[in-house]
Amino acid sequence: MSGFELSGVVLLAIILKYPFFEFGPRYAAATGWSLVEGYRRIGTWALWLFFLLMIVSSVIVQAAIVLFTAFLLQHIVGIDWPLTVYGMLVMGGCGLLLWAGRYRILDLTVKVILVLLAVSTVWAGLVSLPRADFSTLALWPDLGPSSAVSMAFILALAGWMPSALDIAVWNSLWTLAKHRDTGSERSLSISLLDFRIGYVGTAILAFVFVLLGATVMFGAGEEFSPQGTAFSVQLVDLYASTLGEWMRPVVLVAVFATMLSTSLTVIDGYPRALDRCVHNILEKEMPESNAPVGRPYWIALVLLAGTTLIIFTVFLGTLTAMVDFATIFTFMTAPILGYLNLRAVTSSDVAPEHRPGKGLLALSYVGLALLGGTAIIYVASFI
Repeated sequence: MSGFELSGVVLLAIILKYPFFEFGPRYAAATGWSLVEGYRRIGTWALWLFFLLMIVSSVIVQAAIVLFTAFLLQHIVGIDWPLTVYGMLVMGGCGLLLWAGRYRILDLTVKVILVLLAVSTVWAGLVSLPRADFSTLALWPDLGPSSAVSMAFILALAGWMPSALDIAVWNSLWTLAKHRDTGSERSLSISLLDFRIGYVGTAILAFVFVLLGATVMFGAGEEFSPQGTAFSVQLVDLYASTLGEWMRPVVLVAVFATMLSTSLTVIDGYPRALDRCVHNILEKEMPESNAPVGRPYWIALVLLAGTTLIIFTVFLGTLTAMVDFATIFTFMTAPILGYLNLRAVTSSDVAPEHRPGKGLLALSYVGLALLGGTAIIYVASFI
C-alpha cells in the first residue's frame, strides 16, 4: 500500500457524508426539535429502528474508543495497572465532567482538547511534510489480489471518516442544549456556520493524519501489533525515532487528545440520544424541546460504562479487530441514518426556506446510492 493511496477514500467519505451530518444542526435550528423527534414524526418504525441501532452501536463503539484511550493513558502514566483501572479513569473522569457541568463543561472541555489536538497535529504534520512523496496520491486504492488493502479495511476507514453518522443526532441535541444553556435564540445561519467550521477543521486534521501515516508509518519496515498496548508504544516510538525524540510529546499529545475528545463526546452522545429516544417512546405528546437530560441519560451512561469494562476482558488482545468491527458497523448503518436524516430535513416540519438546496439534495442522493450500494455489495460478497 503506497503512502497516500487512501487519500481518495478519505476525501470521498468526507464529501459524501457531509449532507447527512449537516442535517442534524439544520433540523434542530429550523424546528426546535432534535432529529430523534424528526424520526418519530416520520413514523414509530423509524424511532424504534434508530433506538435499536443506538443500543447496538453504543456498546460496540464506546468500548472500542475507550479501550484505545485507556491503552494510551496506560502508556502515558507508565504504571502497570490493569486496563480496567485505566478504563474506569477515562470513563469516570468524563462522567464527572458531565455531571458537574452538563453541556457547558462538555462544550468547553472539547474546545480546549481540540485546540491542543489541532496545534500538536499540525505541528507534527509540518515537521514531517518534507518527507512526503505525493507521487503516491491515488483517487482509489488498488484492490487487486496482491494489494495490502482489503474491502473490509476500506469500509472500516470510511465508516469512521470523519465520524459515524450518529453524530448528526448528537449535533441536533447539542444545538438545542447550547440554546437552552446560553439563552440564545435559534439561528440557522449561526448553527450551520459553527458546524461547517468544525467539519472543515476535522477534514483538514484527517488529511494531516494521512500525511503523518504516509511519511512515517509507511515504509517503516515494522509489523504493527494488533494488541493495543504494543501498538500504542510502537506508534509513538516510530514517530520519535523518525522525526526526532523531541517530537515524542507532540505526537503523544496529538494522539491522546484525539482519543480523549472522542471518548468524551461518545460517553455523552450515546446516553443523550438514548435518553431522547426513551422520552419519545414513552410519552404520547412530543417532549419539550428544551428539556434537559433526565434519568434515562444517567442510567444509560452507567450501564454503558459497566458494559465497556466487561468487554475489556473479552477483547483485551484484539484491539484492531474490535475497532474494525465497530467502524464497519457504522459504515453499514450510515445509509439507514442518512435516509432518515434526509426524510426529516425535507419534511413539512422544516420551513421551505430552511430546507437544503438542490445541490445539497443532489449530493445526498448520490451519497445514499454509493453508501447503500457499497454496503449491499459487501454483504452480498458473503452470500
